[in-house]
Amino acid sequence: MGKPPRAMTPVEEVDLSAVRYQSPSLQAPHLTGFSLRAFVWLMESPLFGRLLTSVLKSQNNITRMLQDTVIPERPMYLPEYPPQEPEQGVLLLGDDRDPVDRVEEALHCLPPYDPSLRWPAGDKPPFLYWKIRDFAHAYRSGITTPSVVAEHIIAGVEEWSNKKPPMPMLVYFNADDLRKQAEASTKRFQQGNPISILDGIFIAIKDDIDCFPYPSKGATTFFDKIRSVEKDAVCVARLRKCGVLFIGKANMHELGLGVTGNNPNYGTARNPHSIDRYTGGSSSGPAALVSSGLCSAAIGTDGGGSVRIPSSLCGIIGLKTTYGRTDMTGALCDCGTVEVASPLAASVEDALLVYSAIAGSRPMDKLTLRPSPLCVPNLVSPDNNNILGSVKIGKYTEWFHDVSDRDISNTCEDALNLLCSSFGCQIEEIILPELEEMRTAHVVSIGTESFCDLNPHYRAGKRTEFTLDTRTSLALFGSFTSTDYVASQRIRRRIMYYHNEAFKKVDVIATPTTGITAPEIPQSSLKLGESNYVVSAYLMRFVIAGNLLGLPAITVPVGHDKQGLPIGLQLIGRPWGEASLLRVASAIEVT
Repeated sequence: MGKPPRAMTPVEEVDLSAVRYQSPSLQAPHLTGFSLRAFVWLMESPLFGRLLTSVLKSQNNITRMLQDTVIPERPMYLPEYPPQEPEQGVLLLGDDRDPVDRVEEALHCLPPYDPSLRWPAGDKPPFLYWKIRDFAHAYRSGITTPSVVAEHIIAGVEEWSNKKPPMPMLVYFNADDLRKQAEASTKRFQQGNPISILDGIFIAIKDDIDCFPYPSKGATTFFDKIRSVEKDAVCVARLRKCGVLFIGKANMHELGLGVTGNNPNYGTARNPHSIDRYTGGSSSGPAALVSSGLCSAAIGTDGGGSVRIPSSLCGIIGLKTTYGRTDMTGALCDCGTVEVASPLAASVEDALLVYSAIAGSRPMDKLTLRPSPLCVPNLVSPDNNNILGSVKIGKYTEWFHDVSDRDISNTCEDALNLLCSSFGCQIEEIILPELEEMRTAHVVSIGTESFCDLNPHYRAGKRTEFTLDTRTSLALFGSFTSTDYVASQRIRRRIMYYHNEAFKKVDVIATPTTGITAPEIPQSSLKLGESNYVVSAYLMRFVIAGNLLGLPAITVPVGHDKQGLPIGLQLIGRPWGEASLLRVASAIEVT
């Protein structure tokens, strides 16, 4: 007789006081160059592939967790949220309103703009990221024009691209088109009729989001040849309506199937804080462009931390919205259950303004997900500090400190303590069980959905046109069974229950954004790529709930490690709680 299956306790009966945190121990080879090529050959081999994937899944408890365990909960194929209490101290924007009107309303929630703080008289101004309102002031005051700024950006892109080593932040760039966009915006200012505060603001779009007439390649060498771009994605169209100027299509980890940003097709984007380090991914180009100061904001996609990880490693803001809060029509990944399009920005207020423009659920999501009203925090309300003082922050201490270097968690802890001492917030200890099960359920969910999208092209002869690490991932994803997928959705329901219970005690959950700071780029990875699931697991350690459960989350830079590399603090919010996250993130930014 075989060994009886393991049975999970029904989620409502789990004794949280008996839960013991276990640090994940992922086992996978680190491969570059010839060894990666040989490994891919084995993974794709009819003879060895099934055996190899079976061994990998067994070593990492995937088989035991999904095949040999009785999971009593029903599957949850899409995030399901209980009705949420209205957020305090917010301004309703209206989901269906014109984005220009929404951005104008959001402006009223920000402190009045004071040029003297950003433009000191006499002395040369200090180096600061230009915020959206800095550009708006400069345009309206005649200090500069969008056309002048465009020339600086064109020169900057050329300079970064010609560096040794090159800094390939864009996979598609058309200087003449950028000049035309900027000229039209300059004329609007000269005529005294800019469209909105976003008129003349330069934004980059990740290469898996349609931005007409640019191609969407997903940073592959072929995808634009089998899928044409006929119009803007919905989020891009909303920005264009506000007068935004689009720099081009930003580099990314091929098809989003990685979190380092490595891409042999167009070159690997490098971290502006240290050019021998990864930016993180998959929104690598957007993060590098904002971090380098070439634009105030960019739009990325986040299916496994792909906005938050690079934002954290590059020292900028990354907001991941609730699943269904933004309309994904026109993105390559618009059919999955874990991915959203979201802003990366140099400041919280810039993330707030861009979010106000792009947010708005698609009709079907309004029916199935029942989103709470779209709103932003009123940061100038007399009650703002009182609201902050009532915020309870959840912290699972053992998980919080499970990082490669305590510099990371200690820096994040210091930021939380400063927030509490400045505004009166309280930190509450929480427990989140089955974190390893959550990671497994996520990789099966996003992997199966990605493989479903790409398998027709894979089978039609495009397999060898993918990069080697993409092929490694697809070979693994293709080994997942229907049983694995359904079991993962049962785990998804369990993990949602644990988080809903935590949110009965706290308003936000705080973690470091990543378990390591920016990892080094192996020289051997530049030509053929790299497969390093151990590093990927460290980068993804704290971000999974935002994707598997669709919860909103934001990363805020809070310091640097001993090597001068940025450290990010992540806040995870209740469903539809973007306004609360932006409020707390803004407070962290100013402390």
